[in-house]
Amino acid sequence: MARPDEAKPRQRRSITRNRRVTHEYLILDELECGIVLVGTEVKSLRAGRVSLQEAYCIIKRGELWIMRMHIPEYSHGNMHNHEQTRERKLIAKKREILKWEKAVREKGTTMIPMEVLWDGSLVKVRVGLGKGKKLYDKRQSKREKDDKREVARVMKAGKYAH
Repeated sequence: MARPDEAKPRQRRSITRNRRVTHEYLILDELECGIVLVGTEVKSLRAGRVSLQEAYCIIKRGELWIMRMHIPEYSHGNMHNHEQTRERKLIAKKREILKWEKAVREKGTTMIPMEVLWDGSLVKVRVGLGKGKKLYDKRQSKREKDDKREVARVMKAGKYAH
């Protein structure tokens, strides 16, 4: 029998990721929060059905909320199935929420959900504090990405040239 101090670490796996976030925004800070869900939402998440495309976060009455996160209805649910794009409360420390509230008051700063993941049996949401990129910033980051890819390709080719 396993001893309690040798407990297995919780397995973390991604459910969905918002890939456009790093392209559209410069991420200044990240926060991992819990999320308040109902039963059929959890079952839909187990099936991997969730979309963060139009989702955003706000702070209302000192609490962090995620808006327009789309979790489709559970296919085997009954008449008590959940609303697909309802407001969902995020669970974070008060100190973090206050710090982010100050940052969001600045012009051009917003909170964007970046990823929904399983942390053991818990659902977590990674939220990023981001500033919108200008078109030239997007071009520059794409150029840097392409340069890194090119360098890696040349290094790999040089490695096997012997």
